[in-house]
Amino acid sequence: MQQKIQLRKRYLYLRKKKYFNISRKFFLPLLKLIRLKIKKKRYKIALYYPSNFELNVTKSMEIKQILAQDILLPVTDTKNLMNFFSWKKNDVLFVNKFGILEPAKTKAKVPDVMLIPLLAFDKYKFRLGYGKGFYDRYLKKYKNILTIGVAFSFQKHHKLPINQYDIKLDYVLTEKGIY
Repeated sequence: MQQKIQLRKRYLYLRKKKYFNISRKFFLPLLKLIRLKIKKKRYKIALYYPSNFELNVTKSMEIKQILAQDILLPVTDTKNLMNFFSWKKNDVLFVNKFGILEPAKTKAKVPDVMLIPLLAFDKYKFRLGYGKGFYDRYLKKYKNILTIGVAFSFQKHHKLPINQYDIKLDYVLTEKGIY
C-alpha cells in the first residue's frame, strides 16, 4: 500500500511537470482498434472529463467517427460507486465532491468502449489510479467492456504493485501508439 502511495505522488508530479497538449491525431490508432474489436456501427464510448493534468480525451471528439457515437461520462455517487451517463459536447457539466466535472444524471448506460485515466501503467497493462477503486469496482461488475488506458509514454512504470482488486486493461494508448 505504501509503495502505491509513493508511486502516485511520483507520477502525479511527473505528469504535471511533463504534461503536453495533444492533437486529435493521438486518437487515430484508437479508431483502428475500435474498428477491429467492436462490430457495431454505433457504440457507447466512455470518456472522462480531464482534470489534474490528465490526458485530454475530449480531443477525441474532434474526430467525427467518435463524435457520432454515444459519448458517456462517469458520475460518482455517495456510496463511492460510479455509473456512466450520456453527454454531448456543449451539455452542462456539474462539479462533484472531488472537483471533477460530471454530466447530469439521466439513464445510466454501460459502455462498449471505455477510455480510462491513469497515473501510471506497466507492461502487463495494469494501471495505477488515484486509489479509490471506482474503475476497478465498475469493471468487476461489467466484464465485456473494451478497456483502454490513456496516458503519456513517460507514465510507464516497469512493474506496478497489484492486488486482487486491480483489473487489467485490454490496451494502453500513448503518443507512441497502442500497447
